[in-house]
Amino acid sequence: MYTPAHFAESDPDEIERLISAHPLAAVVALTPDGLCANHLPLLRAGSKLIGHVALANVIHEDVADGAPVLAIFQGGDAYVSPNWYPSKAETHRAVPTWNYQVIHVHGHIRWLRDGAAKRRIVSLLTSRHEKALNGEGGWKMGDAPADYLEDMISKIVALEISIGRIEAKSKLNQNHPEANRRAVAEEFAARGKEELAGAMRRRGGD
Repeated sequence: MYTPAHFAESDPDEIERLISAHPLAAVVALTPDGLCANHLPLLRAGSKLIGHVALANVIHEDVADGAPVLAIFQGGDAYVSPNWYPSKAETHRAVPTWNYQVIHVHGHIRWLRDGAAKRRIVSLLTSRHEKALNGEGGWKMGDAPADYLEDMISKIVALEISIGRIEAKSKLNQNHPEANRRAVAEEFAARGKEELAGAMRRRGGD
């Protein structure tokens, strides 16, 4: 990923926040038919990302255990108009751009086909998202009939991606004067782009 030094995201807390807030990753791998991308909700568990695919998805047949993969987590993004920059009124030296945050996780994949491993990963994913959405009243695997749940589990393949390297980028007008950054953050907030506005403010754009 092309990342000028001033756009490189080095804050581990911000990286974790982005992975947690945007769990639907594009998982890119090389198959006999070329590159393929699958969009999968992933959860970070220590030094690994975990998730699952449908048994009918041939990726678990085409991509061998230990193969390199890239998981891309896309954070907030939005167009930036030159009209928002206070400096434009003074110099007219301004062009449009796009602000965004993105995480690239490079690693190696391993497929888990035994029932216990699949149940563990489904339980972790379910617990994380149900608790965030519904609190203590969230859906639990035990809420489903045992035979139905067993059938559903039999139709997936779980996966682990051992994390080797993380590239993170926060392109948030760091190459602009503070007044411009502050103005863009205010425009984002006014237009409902609170996540990007907050990210900019944490960098002094407030």
